[in-house]
Amino acid sequence: MTDRVLLGQPGVAEIVAAVREKVEVVGVFADATPDVPLADVALAVSVAAEVDADVILAIGGGTVIDLAKIVGVIRCHGGTPRDFYGESKVPGPTIPLVAVPTTSGTGSELTPVSVLTDPDRELKVGVSSVHIVPDFAIVDPELTYTCPATVTAHSGIDAFCHAVESYTARPRAHGPRDPVEQVFLGRNPITDHYALLAAERIARSLPHVVRDGGDKDARADMSYGSMLAGLAFSHAGNGAPHALQYPIGAATHTPHGLGVGLLLPYALDAARDAIGDRLAILAGVCGLDVTDASEAEAADSFLTWLDGLLADIGIPTTLADIGVARADLPRFAEMASGVTRLIQNHPGPTDTASLTAILEAAWLGDRTRHVLTPEQRW
Repeated sequence: MTDRVLLGQPGVAEIVAAVREKVEVVGVFADATPDVPLADVALAVSVAAEVDADVILAIGGGTVIDLAKIVGVIRCHGGTPRDFYGESKVPGPTIPLVAVPTTSGTGSELTPVSVLTDPDRELKVGVSSVHIVPDFAIVDPELTYTCPATVTAHSGIDAFCHAVESYTARPRAHGPRDPVEQVFLGRNPITDHYALLAAERIARSLPHVVRDGGDKDARADMSYGSMLAGLAFSHAGNGAPHALQYPIGAATHTPHGLGVGLLLPYALDAARDAIGDRLAILAGVCGLDVTDASEAEAADSFLTWLDGLLADIGIPTTLADIGVARADLPRFAEMASGVTRLIQNHPGPTDTASLTAILEAAWLGDRTRHVLTPEQRW
């Protein structure tokens, strides 16, 4: 499974040719389109059925891998994607899935999540289950060298959001629980470890790969950082930026990474009373000199630096910039509040009024802190 653009890339074409040499019966589905519309799922399932597929090889970005996950579910358990929306609705293991990412961002090659677009719903929907984690992941930075700058920026900031949202996720009480029943379990020392390693790699390399896609060291950092961030959020969970992006992305048809990146500083600022200490730690991890700064000053430095990072890689500043109508903000907040598997991880208030306030700030672009120059940041 892949898409038409990737199928035309020499590296991907070589992989497909090698598989054909070794495997007796191969079907190729190369019509994956962004955001995994349900129509794509039906088409891909039919191709898998034609060759009686017993293994899926997904080569692509998060869209391709998320599509492969849900195809594996239906191939094994029948039904339609709607039967599996939410957490832990997949009844058991699916057919083996090998994931080969060609972007550095979603971490989908090792996460328990598949995000889909349902035309009958006003926001994206997710299927979350430990049973859809790929069986194998082959993460090779060389496959990302030809990724366009815009896609690199959007997928890369998505990975950074995964790291930061995991590190700042609301902790939950410790105790015995069945992870098959609930995928996201809140932050803990293990997820903190992966999240901080990911944030460090991505912070130092994302601007470089956007400017120079052939920077091999930075590409390796991004592949590794994306993978680490995927490990972190697979357990801790994502928060408000992802929940709020679901209705906004569906309404504006803007890339997922663009949306979560735009929303991240506003969501963090709204929760800074609860996570100021963690924002201060992120400042140091991301390379800022906060040795003599107070916790509040370090937290403020991180948010200011984040504003500059987003500007550097071309992420719009406000929701108005991407066509969101101000009148729709309360409705989007209400819709996001229903995405409980995500919104429960936000460390700040999660009532509709508080979520609307985050969107209002993002619509107005009311973060007026000084943005550092590239020389000061790097």
